[in-house]
Amino acid sequence: MKSQTKSMSLWVIATLCVMVLATPALAAVETPEPTIIDEWKSVSIPVAPELKPVALEGASTAFLILDIQEPLCTKERLRCAASVPKIASFLALAREKGMTVVYSTIPKGKSEQIIPAVAPLASDPVVSSSVDKFYNTELEKILKDRGIKTVVIVGTAANGAVLHTAVGAAMRGLQVVLPVDGISANDPYAEQYTAWHMMNGPGTRNRATLTQFSLITFK
Repeated sequence: MKSQTKSMSLWVIATLCVMVLATPALAAVETPEPTIIDEWKSVSIPVAPELKPVALEGASTAFLILDIQEPLCTKERLRCAASVPKIASFLALAREKGMTVVYSTIPKGKSEQIIPAVAPLASDPVVSSSVDKFYNTELEKILKDRGIKTVVIVGTAANGAVLHTAVGAAMRGLQVVLPVDGISANDPYAEQYTAWHMMNGPGTRNRATLTQFSLITFK
């Protein structure tokens, strides 16, 4: 009887020890470290990147006009609509300086849908793809065949076609110029994020220049 009681006592003690030892682990599971979602509201907005002047060489530079088409860029989409006259003004200058001009549309889009103020000429290449305009298109070949070293990219959406194509261009060794007054999105935060990413991303920060049309000149 004493042996049985002793065994029971040892079992109880062992059980209590296991519970005590397990308690911190259980507590850790129940109170995980905060993630960025938990810290979202406390994150500070980074300082705005500096807009810099750019001097381009027309013959080795391409102007990429991405998805400035209906229904993505209409008067109801105010930020894109506001960018169209500025894009159109630079487009005229780009043609005068001998820049290659390339357009894009979304998948199944047509060149006829591109907004008339910035419409392509019959000789201008038009590629169709999703957010990365290099994907499954002739864009890389077009640029290589014409000896392009620098691309000026405008379009909508900033966090879609502009961002992904700009990253793709940088990864292919091209210099990327982004005029912020030619880049739009439905949400200003998307434009802000795109500007920050291009200036800070490890694959883009050494190949991208953030500017505005008034700061662009030609050699």
